[in-house]
Amino acid sequence: MSTTPIGSYKLFQKLHPLSLLAQLTSRRATGCLSVFTGIVYWSIYLEDGKLTYASYSDKLFERLDSHLRRLSQQIPALNSATRIQMRLMFETKNEHQSIPNADYQAICWLVNQDLITPVQAGTLIDELAKEVLESFLCLKEGSYEFSPENSLDEVPKFCRLDLRLLVEHCQKQLRNRQNIQSSIPAGVNSQVLPQLQIKLGQKSPRQINFDISENNNLTTQLPVGKSTYTIACIDDSQTVLNSIKHFLDENTFSVVMINDPVKALMQILRSKPDLILLDVEMPSLDGYELCSLLRKHSAFKNIPIIMVTGRTGFIDRAKAKMVRSSGYLTKPFTQSELLKMVFKYLD
Repeated sequence: MSTTPIGSYKLFQKLHPLSLLAQLTSRRATGCLSVFTGIVYWSIYLEDGKLTYASYSDKLFERLDSHLRRLSQQIPALNSATRIQMRLMFETKNEHQSIPNADYQAICWLVNQDLITPVQAGTLIDELAKEVLESFLCLKEGSYEFSPENSLDEVPKFCRLDLRLLVEHCQKQLRNRQNIQSSIPAGVNSQVLPQLQIKLGQKSPRQINFDISENNNLTTQLPVGKSTYTIACIDDSQTVLNSIKHFLDENTFSVVMINDPVKALMQILRSKPDLILLDVEMPSLDGYELCSLLRKHSAFKNIPIIMVTGRTGFIDRAKAKMVRSSGYLTKPFTQSELLKMVFKYLD
């Protein structure tokens, strides 16, 4: 069935996402709806009015990796090494040299490598589409174009999803989010509310349980199957701490920065980290001593502790083993090297 595009490229204007999606469904459109806000863009691919894929440019591979990490609980082959290999193949830092539909190509690669089945790929696309459409429905203004040329024509299709059902699901999630926001006690101060709005914009309601304590602090607690890891970084250099925090994506990691090794034990106990990055060379207490102290505490017997140091000698590595550290990361390190080390011990 031939379709007429819902519109050519439109200048920045007020957007009505529901209206756009309704037109696409009613006309059984085939092609790609691209929506731009200046910084990020959405791509919604359709075939006869059914959704075959939806993508959102912001934190593209972080979102995909988060879903694959949860899926790795069922499929051990989707370990950190495999996921890093996938990102190295398809993720690019220069948007002008980006691979077309890089995230979809990555899913196709996973299927071709027999790491996931076509059915699992379809389920993965369904979950990703819900997140993408939920953010899309919140748009108030931007620009868009609809192209009947579908760039997914030459790759396998793993599903054809009912757009109406997806939208209904997303609307329900958004209503739940609004209910959570409206149920916040009146005593919560004005500084907390912007934090809440940011957190609500980043995560879906099923990922969020809000705990507003007596002193008006807002914390986010993730349920079983959490998608965020807490990383404690202990280093007397604030520059190093800032670099590590910059390297670890905030949607995947919650980074606790500690620059006083003497106070580290109590701070780590409070933060309950999934992994600890520990500098070796600190003035008041060296990292080996602190690692030994942590290992003697029942709460840290099995927590991964990675020693971070500029030393590369045999004796230093031997010391790390003696205090039962989990790994050894040599400075200076790249973001890729840090992520490989972290995911190695989180899986």
